[in-house]
Amino acid sequence: MFGIGMPELIIILVIILIIFGAAKLPEIGKSLGRSIKEFKKAAKDDENKKDTKGPDSPKR
Repeated sequence: MFGIGMPELIIILVIILIIFGAAKLPEIGKSLGRSIKEFKKAAKDDENKKDTKGPDSPKR
């Protein structure tokens, strides 16, 4: 995907754990999940608007 393997992911997770602490991780996960859900919903709504709207200007 981004050239990130399992060792790199583990290092990133350890750094996040050190910075935020174990108590904050569930809260961060929930907010990240909500953000991704809202982003996908907005992208889908935008795509649906483009499909129903039609062309913006006539072709010449």
